Amino acid sequence: MLCVTLNPPPSPLELLELRPVAFALAELGLLAVAGGLLGAWVVLRRLAFFTHAAGTATFPGLVVAEAAAFSPRIAALAVALGFAGGVERAGRRGRDPGDVATALLLVAALAGGAVLASDVFESGAAVDRLLFGTAVGLDGGDLLLSGAACLLAVGACLAFGRAWTATGFDPDGVPSLGVPASRSDLLLLITIAVAVVAALPAVGALLVSSIFVVPAAIARLFSKSVGTLVRTAIFVAGAQGALGLYLALWLDVPPGPAVSVLGATGYAACALVRGIRLREPSVRRVEAAA
Repeated sequence: MLCVTLNPPPSPLELLELRPVAFALAELGLLAVAGGLLGAWVVLRRLAFFTHAAGTATFPGLVVAEAAAFSPRIAALAVALGFAGGVERAGRRGRDPGDVATALLLVAALAGGAVLASDVFESGAAVDRLLFGTAVGLDGGDLLLSGAACLLAVGACLAFGRAWTATGFDPDGVPSLGVPASRSDLLLLITIAVAVVAALPAVGALLVSSIFVVPAAIARLFSKSVGTLVRTAIFVAGAQGALGLYLALWLDVPPGPAVSVLGATGYAACALVRGIRLREPSVRRVEAAA
């Protein structure tokens, strides 16, 4: 953890002169694009639980990868893709669709990871790093993975965004767009899973919702179209990441939790403002009627 305890607080330009901070800011910027794009469909398709679970479910893969001296990124990606495929398959068969399938597979993954970490292998610092994240300890490989995830998110949204939106409102009409509904859903889950794995080094498996759910949830409070939702979510994710990183370095706290707390606070404030704005016209109508 990089400690910055200057007084008065350091300026953003001063912090950018530090290589780990520059890496962290670049990482959060890439994740803001991927998270803002995919987050729009995460909130529209009610996939917030799946998004959180896809990160958390990588736990057993991380434990095995560390014990076998294997790449944790590849292990986490394999588990996340398997998790996405399992959720889509269960939903398509209609046995345990939606959140039920996600919950059952998540419980199985966590139980398997706990057994492996306690009775088979020994969980070390590398696993803890990917569970909780450390944005100021990134390397070039982390940036490359996030860049690839960002490009994948952009390409997938351009190619299948209309199908993803249509599936949420009119699943029977999706084949007319040239993509079967089941394949469209699987591609969305896989794209989210890949992006979630890319976010693990920065924010950790337990806090990926701060990138892929919270910014889009804030944006949805004030957006009236999918295009506005996507643009606003990207902006909110970028601002949240940059400000959260600055506060983390200033207050000497981990960046992942700082970004998450900032996002949760921002959502609460925005929801309160929106509630007040929606209430005012109703009050005026009541007063006018009286």
